[in-house]
Amino acid sequence: MTRAYQAAPDVDVITTTAEIAGFGSIAINAFVLHGAQPVLVDTGAVRDREEFMTTLRSVIDPADLRYIWLSHTDFDHIGCLSQLLAENRHLRVITTFLGVGILSLASPLPMERVLFVNPGQTITIGERAVTAIKPPVFDNPCTTGFYDSSSGTLFSSDCFGALLPSVPDDASELTCDELRQGQVFWATIDSPWVHDVKEGVFAASLDRWRSIEPRLVLSGHLPAAPGHMLARMLGSLAAVPTAERFVPPDQALLDEMLGRPA
Repeated sequence: MTRAYQAAPDVDVITTTAEIAGFGSIAINAFVLHGAQPVLVDTGAVRDREEFMTTLRSVIDPADLRYIWLSHTDFDHIGCLSQLLAENRHLRVITTFLGVGILSLASPLPMERVLFVNPGQTITIGERAVTAIKPPVFDNPCTTGFYDSSSGTLFSSDCFGALLPSVPDDASELTCDELRQGQVFWATIDSPWVHDVKEGVFAASLDRWRSIEPRLVLSGHLPAAPGHMLARMLGSLAAVPTAERFVPPDQALLDEMLGRPA
């Protein structure tokens, strides 16, 4: 079930929970930033399009949106992109050159409605000054998060996601072990390349994020987290390079799960 909750006075979370048999549950989040020029961060999963639109309309009229910040082009983030663009002719999509290229293979974006923002660049959206940033872990090369300095909110895309026993609305309700184990496991699945990065190089990428002092951290795959949890979550990621590699089920295990004869 897709639903909404308020993470801050000006930020609503639109969320659904995906159950992954044998591994746990994970949140799939999008975010509505209210203000003079409202922003939708990501557009839900393809499979949940109708529920997503119903829930979105419960927190904002889609006609009032002015921007979609597309963190990346995976199917759990672009579900309602085409519908929203069709319904709202004023809506523009913030993405990257590579993001547009990937989308052109399935649902090309009208270039006059695209705004390119690369990591490190800052733009003004209404009363918000937002700086695009590249998360330290990601599964899609066009991934771009951002920091909203006006509200102190850090949007991390898939980074800090966690497979959990159950998904609350506030990450601070998780135990330290639940958070760490869930984040390490998710990162080994979602960003397996981290195992092959030199330890010092990866540590430096985490250190760049330690300089951020957010009031709120919002991930596409974790409940809303108070800013003071950032150091703890970066500590989880620091353990990923030496964590056990994820080995996915093979055909023999699938046959066993389905009760097929060997």
